[in-house]
Amino acid sequence: MRLLIRQSLVSVLMVLAIVVAVRAEESLRITPFISDNHVVVSFELDDAYNDAVREAIASGLRTTFTYELELRTFAWIDRTIGTTVVSTTDRYDNLTRRHTLTRTVDGRVDGVLVTEDDNVVQTWLTKWNRVPVADTATLDPARDYYVRVTTRARPMGGSLLGLTKTITSRARFTFVP
Repeated sequence: MRLLIRQSLVSVLMVLAIVVAVRAEESLRITPFISDNHVVVSFELDDAYNDAVREAIASGLRTTFTYELELRTFAWIDRTIGTTVVSTTDRYDNLTRRHTLTRTVDGRVDGVLVTEDDNVVQTWLTKWNRVPVADTATLDPARDYYVRVTTRARPMGGSLLGLTKTITSRARFTFVP
């Protein structure tokens, strides 16, 4: 009996792992560069604005995409040089059929936009340009660094266990002053 339960549990876990692997269809493209003595990052989350997100927005649920950007250096234990947390929130009003989009950078409001255009909503939720992560004065010349971006989307859809879906990617570069 115990063997049967153990085999069933292992089978269920394997099925869950396969489902999670199949659903990981989004890709995160990151472009770090130096501008005005800062490391700035542009990134885009492809295929994240899917039917489940559209349905959550259309139902009136507040939808938020949060991105945590970290500038790190390679070492025996990687060292974090700088971090920035950015997010975009969409509040859809079913009566007026308008989206109120709010962007925040490290907890402060960076921009607000009201629109009826679904393409604008998709762009605001999934694309960011020139986000400053760290000052170049903290970097060593000719050293390798990487920017890691971790994304989370709420409401917590797309998971069999009700967990927030997280996507992480990184881009490597060498700082040459």
